[in-house]
Amino acid sequence: MKPSATPRPEDAPLLAFGAHPDDIEFGCGGVVAREARAGRRIHFVVCSRGESASRGTPAVRVREARKAATLLGATLEFVALDGDGRLEAKAAHALKLAALLRRVRPGIVLAPSLVENQHPDHARLGRLVRDAARLARYGGLRQLAGRPAHAIGSLFFYAVTPEGEPAGAVPVVVDLSAPEDLALWTSAMAAHASQLGTRNYVELQLARARVLGLRSGGEYAQALYPADPLVFDSLAPLGRAARRF
Repeated sequence: MKPSATPRPEDAPLLAFGAHPDDIEFGCGGVVAREARAGRRIHFVVCSRGESASRGTPAVRVREARKAATLLGATLEFVALDGDGRLEAKAAHALKLAALLRRVRPGIVLAPSLVENQHPDHARLGRLVRDAARLARYGGLRQLAGRPAHAIGSLFFYAVTPEGEPAGAVPVVVDLSAPEDLALWTSAMAAHASQLGTRNYVELQLARARVLGLRSGGEYAQALYPADPLVFDSLAPLGRAARRF
């Protein structure tokens, strides 16, 4: 009997974490839309129900999150940690998320950036996901003994707000110039209607993407920030540089 083939990285799911019900869509929804249209399996993990929000009840926020995930072709689960606005970077939380990583077995993981000058839940969740990705690899942790160890391919951070963009970091820029990607992303953001009463967050994110797209020689783009250096087998997979020398 032949051993089973090792899954190709592009066949493994993309797993995106959000501290609140709209973080994924606003922070990296364009990238998710592009990956979804390319056929990649996508799973969302949201670690609160927006209990502390000024607008929208938790029940409304959950319905909006489910609608947005459905539009993007993603599966969605909510993981209870400390609640909205009360998240702490605890070892128990990292282990809980590590167990989830072992269950989902993603190739690529997206999480909020580690920058402090943003909603505190964002940076803390980013740290927890980073720690969980390492713990998921360790075979000797008895708390994770129920599932085999798993090493993800890459961890990328996203910035929900401009303030969350890591200063001085060189991002990976994902081109979103295809109208289909932009339309899908926009509809997913608009699903979070309860959050659009005080500020047009959809227009804010599209404006950020427009500026980055123009700077990169396209129409729209979003940035991801790798947690570690990226390794390529050759130069062939590399795209163009943002700067037009």
